[in-house]
Amino acid sequence: MEEQNTEAKLKNLLKQEKIQLWNPPYTSDNNQPGQQQMQELAERYAPQVSLSVPEVGVALESIRVQAVNRGKGNKTFRETNVASLELLLPRDARKVETQRKPSVCHPIGEEHGLRYIRLILSGKTLCPDKRLDEQGVKNHSKIMVLRVTDNELKQQMHKEEEERKNKEEKKKSQDKSLQRTQKGFQILSERDGSEDPITTPFLEIADQRGNPLKIPDKERKALILAMGFHEKGRSLMKRKQYDNAVCHLLKADGQFRKCDSALLTAVDNYAVLQLDIVWCHRALEALSCLDDAKSRLQTAERCFLQCYGEQQERLMMIKGNTGREQVLFLRLYLLQSLLSYLEGNDTQARDKLSKVESLYSRLCLDSEKMNQLLLLGFTEREARLALRACQGDLQDAIVHITNHRKEKEDLKHRERQKRRTRMDNISTLTAMGYSRRDAARALHRADGDMNKACGILLDASMAARATNNNTEGVVSPEKVEQLLYLGFERDASEAALRQTGGDVQSATQLLLENRGVLPSELLPVSPPSTSPSTSSPSSEEPTTSSTSTGKTPDDDLVNEVLEDISRHEEDYLDLTLEEEQELIGVIKSYLSRGPAPTV
Repeated sequence: MEEQNTEAKLKNLLKQEKIQLWNPPYTSDNNQPGQQQMQELAERYAPQVSLSVPEVGVALESIRVQAVNRGKGNKTFRETNVASLELLLPRDARKVETQRKPSVCHPIGEEHGLRYIRLILSGKTLCPDKRLDEQGVKNHSKIMVLRVTDNELKQQMHKEEEERKNKEEKKKSQDKSLQRTQKGFQILSERDGSEDPITTPFLEIADQRGNPLKIPDKERKALILAMGFHEKGRSLMKRKQYDNAVCHLLKADGQFRKCDSALLTAVDNYAVLQLDIVWCHRALEALSCLDDAKSRLQTAERCFLQCYGEQQERLMMIKGNTGREQVLFLRLYLLQSLLSYLEGNDTQARDKLSKVESLYSRLCLDSEKMNQLLLLGFTEREARLALRACQGDLQDAIVHITNHRKEKEDLKHRERQKRRTRMDNISTLTAMGYSRRDAARALHRADGDMNKACGILLDASMAARATNNNTEGVVSPEKVEQLLYLGFERDASEAALRQTGGDVQSATQLLLENRGVLPSELLPVSPPSTSPSTSSPSSEEPTTSSTSTGKTPDDDLVNEVLEDISRHEEDYLDLTLEEEQELIGVIKSYLSRGPAPTV
C-alpha cells in the first residue's frame, strides 16, 4: 500500500509539471536514465512527499522504466502483434521484459534455466495448455514466475486440482444462491397482498414511517428484487462471506438501476448499497478499481444528501434525531479517506480521517451505560441504537426504546385489526355468491373499501355476462394457439384474449407489457355463483385451502429468502464499529509516518 501511495504522489507531481520521463532529458536514446536530471527531480520531490532522496529516486526510476517499457511494448505490439510481458522471476534471477505472441505459451522455464515453474497472473495460476489471451493475459501484463521442485510440483498439481474443484463447487454454490434468491423474491414480487398474508406472505414497500408507498407495478417488482438481493448480501456480509456477498450486492445494483432515479434519491437504500459494495471490495482487498469505488462513494454521498437534506433536516423532521444514521457517514468518510490515500492525496485522506475520528468519538458508546440498559431487559441492538439516537443520554435512551416498542406494538395491533376486518369483508362478499379469490382481489383493488369492492365485483359480473352473451364464453382455440406459439402460457393467453375482446395483436401487446403474467387487476373476476351453498372452497381458492394440506416448493423457497430479511427496520444502522476502528488504525499508521530526512 505504501509503494502504491508513493508512486501515485509522484505521478501526480509529474502530471502537474507535464514531465514525461520516457522522453529526453530523463531518458536517453538508448533508453538509459538521465542521471543528473533524475537526481534533480528526486531532490525536488523528496520534501513534497516526505521521503528521502534515495527512496524518491528509486520510485522515479521505477516509474520511468515502466513508461519506457510500455512505450516500446506498444510499438512492438502495433507493428508485429507480439505482446510484451514483464516477468517477475525468482530472487536469484533478474526481472526482465520478454516478448510473447498472444497465441503461444513459450517455454519460459528453459529460457531462464528453470526446470519446473508456475506462472501467476493477478493471483491466478496460468494453464500451460491454454492460450494466454484466453486466460486474460494482455500486452504489458505482469507475470510472476515461481520455481518448483519435482515433489513440490506433484503436491502443487494435487493442490491446484483440489482448489479447482473447490472453486467450481464455490461457483456452483454462488450461482445456486443467486438463482434461489432471485426466484424467491420474484415469487414475492408477483404477490400483491390480495391473498391472506398468513398463508401467502408478501412484501410491501413502505416509507421511513412505515406507510405503504404506491409505486407502479414494474418498479415495485424491481425494487423488491433489488432490496431482496441487498438483504441477502448483507446477511452474507455478517458472516464475513464477502466474495459471495458482493455477487448478490451487484445483482441488487442492477435491479435498482431499473427504478426511477427520483425514487432512488428519495430513500437511502441505494446509497447504503453503494457503501456495502465498496466495503466488500475493501474486505477482499480488491480496491484496484479505484474509479469504480470512487464513483460509488460519490453516488452514495449524493443520495444521502438528497434523502436526508444538506443539514440532515429532512431526517430530523422524519425521525426526530440524526444520531443513528451517523454510522453511515462514518463509513463513507472512512472509505473516502482510504481511496484518497491510495491515490496519493494524503491531505484529503487526513481531512476525511479527521471527520471519521470526530464521528467515532461520538458514536463509540459507554460500556457502563450499555450494561445498565441490558440489565433493564433491553436488547443490545436497542441499547446501541437508542444511545446513538440520544447522543449518549441514558434516561433519554430509556424513553426512546420504550416509545419505539409502543409504536411497534401499535403498528402490529393496527395490522391485526386490518386483517380481521379484511377477513370479515371477504366472508361477507363470499356469502353474496362471489369466490373468496375474487372477493380478496376486489377488496385489494378498492383499498379495503367495501362499497368500492362491491362495485368492482358488480361491474365485472356485468362485463362477464355481456362477454358470455356475445361469445358464449369461448375463446377461439386458433387464437390461443397463436399466443402459445409465441411462448405465452395458456391461462395467461386466454385471459388476455378475453380482456382484449379476442384481438390477438392487442392480447400479445398486453402480455408483453406484463412479461407474460397479467397482474391481478387485469384478471377477470368471476360472476357470483347462483348456488353458493354447493360451491367448494378448494375449487374456488386453491391457495387458501391447499396450503393447509402441505407446503409447496415455492413456499419453501419463499420462506428461505424471507429468513435473510432482518425483522428490525434499522438493522443496517446497527454497526459495532469494530471493523471501522481497525481500518482507522491502519490508515493512521500510514499517514502518521513523519518526513524522512533528505540526502
